[in-house]
Amino acid sequence: MSEDSKKEILAGLDRPLRIGTRQSPLAMAQARMAANALLSTHAWRSEQVELVPMVASGDKILDRSLAEVGGKALWTKELDHALDNGEIDCSVHSMKDVETIRPEQFILAAMLERADIHDRLIGSDSIEALREGAIVGTASPRRKAQLLRQRSDLDIRLIRGNVQTRLQKIEDGDYDATLLAAAGLDRLDMGDVGIEISDEIMLPAPAQGAIGIEARADDRHVRHLMREISSTITFRAVIAERLFLKRLTADCHSPVAALATIDGARAYLRAEILLPDGSEFVAGSSHFDIGDVSAPAILAETLLGQASPELKAIFGQ
Repeated sequence: MSEDSKKEILAGLDRPLRIGTRQSPLAMAQARMAANALLSTHAWRSEQVELVPMVASGDKILDRSLAEVGGKALWTKELDHALDNGEIDCSVHSMKDVETIRPEQFILAAMLERADIHDRLIGSDSIEALREGAIVGTASPRRKAQLLRQRSDLDIRLIRGNVQTRLQKIEDGDYDATLLAAAGLDRLDMGDVGIEISDEIMLPAPAQGAIGIEARADDRHVRHLMREISSTITFRAVIAERLFLKRLTADCHSPVAALATIDGARAYLRAEILLPDGSEFVAGSSHFDIGDVSAPAILAETLLGQASPELKAIFGQ
């Protein structure tokens, strides 16, 4: 973009750009990453960006799985309301927590460069090393199914709360172990916590490790600002994973994993669907050209075609 064009876009900033975020420590860290990218790319002063933290419904409900009480929308609805009403100019999300189908008045304007996609195991040196019948805490149907696929003896129980709360529950002995996203731990300067689990053992959640920024679809000004901080490779990979999810009609109850990697003009998508108890899983992969929006859906249809009636029913088929 030319300097004249950049000045034209920046001319609309007669106040700080307001970035909406959940107020959890991890969400705030992710919002600061987005703010710092904007400050650096546009050569702004720090006061030209303002973080607007909010308490999400998902942060208030700690005794039940979100799938029981509203799903991923509980992470986004407060931010959506503020964005729709013009109280904020954009919102920052951990993309793995964002519903596949989003309100049409919003647009995914940018994604920051993707971080580590792996899960980390806390409380044990490996899944194999867990004691017989070990209590493992997770709120993720994917992680539960993947763990039980490998160790059907494990006692998988719901664990909720932010990263620090979950780690304290391990420290207190309430659970033998838990799993957390490596990206989140790294963003909290806790890169030394936990043991990395290979993606060959536990394929990650779709969009894991990616930070997305949404804007109002009709806000050309903010969309231009965000475009310059967006990672094209991350954007393409995450969109492929979300297209796979969309065809599955997956929701918070659905144990599903997917990971796309980009190599030049080609994408490689690996994915799997599972029964909640891990007793059945179907995995597959696909190579396709960037821009082929049908390929992820075709892979989803292929996996569903190989699944039992019970597994298909998990995805409403």
